Amino acid sequence: MIRFICADLRRLWAGSLVIVLLVAFATALGVCVVLQERALRLGSARAADKFDLVIGAGGSETQLVLSSVFLQPSPLPLMPGEVLARLAVDPRVDWAAPIGFGDSFSGYPIVGTTTKMSNKLSGDFAEGKAFTHEAEAVIGSAVKLSLGDEIKPMHGSAEEGGETHTELAYHVVGRLRPTDTAWDRAILVPIQAVWHIHGLDAEEHAEGAEEVGDDHDHADDDSHDHHGKLDPEAVLKETWAADAPGLPAILVKPKTIADAYKLRQDYRNGNTIAVFPGEVLTNLYGTLGDAKQILVAVASGAQALVAASLVLVTVIHIGQRRRQIGALRAFGAPRGAIFGIVFLEFFFLVAVGIALGFALGFAAALTLSGMFSETSGIAMPVGFAREDAGLMGVLLAFAGVLAALPAVLAYRQSPAQALRA
Repeated sequence: MIRFICADLRRLWAGSLVIVLLVAFATALGVCVVLQERALRLGSARAADKFDLVIGAGGSETQLVLSSVFLQPSPLPLMPGEVLARLAVDPRVDWAAPIGFGDSFSGYPIVGTTTKMSNKLSGDFAEGKAFTHEAEAVIGSAVKLSLGDEIKPMHGSAEEGGETHTELAYHVVGRLRPTDTAWDRAILVPIQAVWHIHGLDAEEHAEGAEEVGDDHDHADDDSHDHHGKLDPEAVLKETWAADAPGLPAILVKPKTIADAYKLRQDYRNGNTIAVFPGEVLTNLYGTLGDAKQILVAVASGAQALVAASLVLVTVIHIGQRRRQIGALRAFGAPRGAIFGIVFLEFFFLVAVGIALGFALGFAAALTLSGMFSETSGIAMPVGFAREDAGLMGVLLAFAGVLAALPAVLAYRQSPAQALRA
């Protein structure tokens, strides 16, 4: 029987190939959706794990996390600098790092922060050291620059017609180890330099503070009036006073879990918001889940159409093979053997298509995740899980039902009618 099936498949190789490819592409669509959605969940969750608590001005919690944790450009309202001063001396806080953004270089976001943040983010340096002067910068592991390279910050981006700052050029002094977060594509500079380059010193922070956290909305304005002068060799002073310039966000490392919840409660007062990034992501996952259901429904619809097409093709194919089936019956082949030949032949083609579809879906998800990681810096782990074995089992069971239809038609066909056809 197996030899007959192999000979039949070789003779009808073109039609067999079409069936395999139809099943493979339909399966790959569904597998890619499942794997890509899972990779996005895992990648974003792991990226958010590095940040315990984020505090910002009153506004959207989701946007605060997207901007501060995932470094997605967007204008954020500023909170008073006194919030940073209070956190710096709070006994419940291990460390608090202010962040300021709005500038970029060669497509990489420039983030103003502190030496503590640059030391704690990846745990160690792959090369070089932390910045100690205003004109020094530390780069993430995915930034394609080298130690000693010069960085001239641009307010906004080149695509938006951003303006290059001429007051200061940073020089790379260190590279962080990989963190699998968006910060791998970031350039870290002293927050003190960011304040000075935008003319935001402690005495004048109220006059132009919005520029630190702005998403380049004022790139076309004459912002020279707000630019300040600074000393590239100035040593950093990372002690915060109540009159510090406004900030879009502060990343906080509480000493204990209990302290984290207390801090979140204390700073959710209307003027400021405090969020756990993981909780915000949970809400986003709900939206992703709805989108996934829609995509899975589309993939299932495509698979149903392919199944219907295959049924039609196989029914026509059985009709064209009536003489062959009649000859087999005339030579003494039992009905069970005819059923087995047709069933195994069709089931084999569909099973091969399903296996190939899983491979193609995995390759497509791997490619898409790689492209996303390249642009965002977030590692997107693509892999199969136990529930995927259940999906394959369901598809193979459906293939069995599908293969049984032409096999039953062949089983019920009488040899006399087949030979007269």
